Amino acid sequence: MEKAWWKESVIYQIYPRSFNDSNGDGIGDLKGITQKLDYLKDLGIDVIWLSPVYKSPNDDNGYDISDYQDIMDEFGTMQDWEELLHEVHQRGMKLIMDLVVNHSSDEHAWFVESKTSKDNPYRDYYIWRPGKEGGEPNNWESVFSGSAWQYDEATDEYYLHLFSKKQPDLNWENEKLRDEVYKMMTWWLDKGIDGFRMDVINFISKVPGLPDAPNPEGKKYASGGQFFINGPRMHEFLQEMNQQVLSKYDIITVGEMPGASVDDAKLYTGHDRDELNMVFTFEHMDLDSGPNGKWDLKELNLLDLKENISKWQNGLNGVGWNSLYLNNHDQPRMVSRFGNDKEYRAESAKMLATFLHMLQGTPYVYQGEEIGMTNVRFDSIDEYKDIEILNMYNEKVIQGNEDPAKVMQSIYVKGRDNARTPFQWDDSENAGFTTGEPWIKVNPNYKEINAKQAVNDPNSIYHYYKRIIALRKEHDIMVYGDYELISPEHESIFAYTRTYGSEKLIVITNFSSEHVPFTLPENLKLTSSELLISNYNVDKNEDVSSFTLKPYEARVYIGK
Repeated sequence: MEKAWWKESVIYQIYPRSFNDSNGDGIGDLKGITQKLDYLKDLGIDVIWLSPVYKSPNDDNGYDISDYQDIMDEFGTMQDWEELLHEVHQRGMKLIMDLVVNHSSDEHAWFVESKTSKDNPYRDYYIWRPGKEGGEPNNWESVFSGSAWQYDEATDEYYLHLFSKKQPDLNWENEKLRDEVYKMMTWWLDKGIDGFRMDVINFISKVPGLPDAPNPEGKKYASGGQFFINGPRMHEFLQEMNQQVLSKYDIITVGEMPGASVDDAKLYTGHDRDELNMVFTFEHMDLDSGPNGKWDLKELNLLDLKENISKWQNGLNGVGWNSLYLNNHDQPRMVSRFGNDKEYRAESAKMLATFLHMLQGTPYVYQGEEIGMTNVRFDSIDEYKDIEILNMYNEKVIQGNEDPAKVMQSIYVKGRDNARTPFQWDDSENAGFTTGEPWIKVNPNYKEINAKQAVNDPNSIYHYYKRIIALRKEHDIMVYGDYELISPEHESIFAYTRTYGSEKLIVITNFSSEHVPFTLPENLKLTSSELLISNYNVDKNEDVSSFTLKPYEARVYIGK
């Protein structure tokens, strides 16, 4: 397997609005991030991924960009950003930026021009269509619910927006538009950034003609994903982008790709394909959703998780590369979702970190994960800020008369604001995030769960992360070893091996709050082994071939 620095890196995602506020306006900012770089360096982070900090009206928290080459006022200035980049590099870390080019803001200069007339030179930078039979051009539903089309009176046409109506989709069929995007990417790379995380990048190619989506239930709007996810020109566009921009720099590229399968990812990340380094898959994020999607709650079945993770680990081995994550700015907190954030918060957070960081791929740590931050339960829908949550609540409760308590339960479990509450730095007011009024409420558990406490406690989740990140730098097997699942039918234990040359890692994790006996399969008897890391104290003389795991226990043995 080809070695590469980005395979060996650990990436930390910062959601700037909620990370650290330097000026007391209640909103995290660039100077606030710069102030905390030593904390990230101490943790062992190699690369920081910055969620969007570009000029934006903030309809979707910065994912609606009005100027790709300027900074949002709330976050600071371009000079603040340049200082941040300089300080990141001074500490031997790298910085990657979010690239949001499936859509722009409706306040972007291109769109402002585009909607003035049908023959404006920028008209074709977006996807405009006349109405059909007195209604929208087709029946597609927006990801944020409702129609994916917005009518514009001035030109008597509709524009496509797969997300909010303030996020019109860019028309990648237009070569001029693509050139503009590549120029902008080059501009940032020339400033010295170290790569891009590409927002819903596999939505940029739409099926020609934009046909109606199948709608067997006769809904007003239907999910048209099959016509814009992994569309017909996707690989052509990415190869062109790689040739014109990415290949000229030594950088990390990761594509966020809902609906991408292992076979898709082999093409997107294949070593000889000249597209991207890795993709974010969503399959494991959908395993606890019922047939009606994200808000339809269902218990996670560990066998499903094993099957899915193994499929990706084996499928991309030696061909492409995995990105490893269990939470981010769009997903709930992993310890609340996959662990136990009450009785076993520290144990289950450490177990999940072990499970994830020992897999093959590049691990992503989302801010606060390393101190075991949890989901939040706000009393009222009025305390939530996320457009997706508010649209869904409006659709189900206000218009659909569904039980508000049941809908709130879905929000408590799956809502994106779970990940967006302010970072908990210490036990002072507002968790040390701001001296002002925070833009979204702080999780009330900050008195017990905060970075200051975690850094000072050698047994904390933070110090466990530090150890596991350090081990990755010492052991090539953690990065490059082949994966193999052990005991696929066990309902509580997720165990697997990694093999690299004559070395073997045995990773054993208990996903339950029970004591569970474990026996190593006969074919895995090691001639010599040592305990590499564990989240409980383990007797050095204990027989490795058979033992009982405590609730949410994790152990990793290394041997030959």
